Amino acid sequence: MIYSMTGFGKATKETSEYVIRIELKSLNSKFTDIFCRIPKNISSKEIEIRNFLTQQLERGKIELNIQLHKNPNQEVVNSNLFHSPTIGSYFKELKEIALQNNIAQLNETELFLHTLSLPNSTITDNSNESEEDFENLFNTIFEALKEAVEECKSFRRREGIVVENKFKEYISNISERLQKIIAQDKLRIPNLRERLHKSVAELHLSEGFDKNRFEQELIYYIEKIDISEEKVRLQTHLNYFDDVIKEGNGKKLNFLSQEIGREINTIGSKANDSIIQQLVVNMKDELEKIKEQTANVL
Repeated sequence: MIYSMTGFGKATKETSEYVIRIELKSLNSKFTDIFCRIPKNISSKEIEIRNFLTQQLERGKIELNIQLHKNPNQEVVNSNLFHSPTIGSYFKELKEIALQNNIAQLNETELFLHTLSLPNSTITDNSNESEEDFENLFNTIFEALKEAVEECKSFRRREGIVVENKFKEYISNISERLQKIIAQDKLRIPNLRERLHKSVAELHLSEGFDKNRFEQELIYYIEKIDISEEKVRLQTHLNYFDDVIKEGNGKKLNFLSQEIGREINTIGSKANDSIIQQLVVNMKDELEKIKEQTANVL
């Protein structure tokens, strides 16, 4: 079963005090690269979050964004909702900047409301929050994270099905061309044999012809152009590729595609036949498509 490394998931949950929004996306990467953007009040849980993502998503460039917003529907107003010293500092500095720039009509009410939306205007250290409240909040966040991860994995699987179908198409195209090469090779050998017979007949007429030496050279030449082993190995690799697709092992698929490429290149260099070499070019084109896809397989 193929899983793509491209995925996306999101989740939203609410507590009496917070609205929790989570977005998670992953892209292809050789390694596990996790970037977390999380609220300061749960920064102590970042390692736990990273370990969970690594366990569930395994590999890829993973970006996580967790946002906490005050629940607008909460009935009880929290007296510690805003950080007064920070807001006061913002308000004072903005007033000074306004005066320095000769802004005559300064609406202090609007200015004050603006400071409430600036960074760190709300309390994020949870110093007045009990351990139980903190754990309850994090448990809710973690439940939302699980939902986002499951959605991301489902996305990866859907993408994987598309990639799997492409793999089968490309492998089928290479197999078809291999069958044409096998058919052409049966014609290539008799044609080559006929040309050699003519050359041998001409050499027999020449003086100083060394028959033993010629036979040795002939055997060496035939071995150099024989592609029987390469054809068998290539077909074996193609059959095995289908098995590895079912395993869903991206690294193994990448390695196997390199082995397929090695056999295709050898056939092209040894065949010395224009039709076979044209088929080899087409096979290489299909193989490049496979390599592009394996880079995004988990």
